Amino acid sequence: MAKKADAVSIEINELSFEEALGKLESAAEEIKKSDISLENAIQNFENGVKYYERCQQILKDAKQKIEIYDKNSGVTGGF
Repeated sequence: MAKKADAVSIEINELSFEEALGKLESAAEEIKKSDISLENAIQNFENGVKYYERCQQILKDAKQKIEIYDKNSGVTGGF
């Protein structure tokens, strides 16, 4: 079971921002369905958290790159 979880983590870490966001939106839509089982709702929620974390990491990395560029180029501006 740990191997499957590790494989899923690796797969999620390879998603682009757009892919992770799309999967997050899909998970949220699944949870909203009235006929979803509790088990499926929990699984979709857990997956959604992972996709959210992936999106956050990509945005954090992008912000750091921009800050480094701004620092190296002398551009001032805030985030």
